[in-house]
Amino acid sequence: MGKNRYSGVRIGALLLALGVTLAACSGSEEAADTTGMGDEMAMNMGDPDATPASQVAGGELVSGTFTLLDTRPSGYDDVSGTAEMARHDGGTTVTIEVSGLQPGTEYISHVHAEPCSNNGGPHYQFEVGGSEVPPNEIHLLFTADEGGNGFMTAENEQTVDERAVAVVVHPVDLVDNKIAC
Repeated sequence: MGKNRYSGVRIGALLLALGVTLAACSGSEEAADTTGMGDEMAMNMGDPDATPASQVAGGELVSGTFTLLDTRPSGYDDVSGTAEMARHDGGTTVTIEVSGLQPGTEYISHVHAEPCSNNGGPHYQFEVGGSEVPPNEIHLLFTADEGGNGFMTAENEQTVDERAVAVVVHPVDLVDNKIAC
């Protein structure tokens, strides 16, 4: 799997796109607050070099395979993969591995609070009604490699509860088109 490395300019552009993405994916009519970006510049959107959820020592691991959603855009009928979440003393670690994506396209995944039968529902939030960005939510931002594969691990110092039931993936530029859950 390829590694994601972004320059400072690229990160700024991604954060701007993320603000739009979060507002649309959450179904909120209000745009995400993009003021005070100083602290948010360090938010954890994933690290391909982090310890995968399945390898976290002492973690309570849950895993599942992605199911295609009816909201997916055309060209995504062969997407498959897995999501793993480990609850542990240090918080929560989520790892996704996806194939069948469009090469070179940016994607974002979120932990969601409803089952896949409901397209994942709203994003899981540690503080419901709070911030729509990490660390109050768990997001995984990645770019598919030349083979259409994506991989990312995100860590959060808080431990999810039973409300964290799904992981949804969609293209950054087509946030209303959830591909898989």
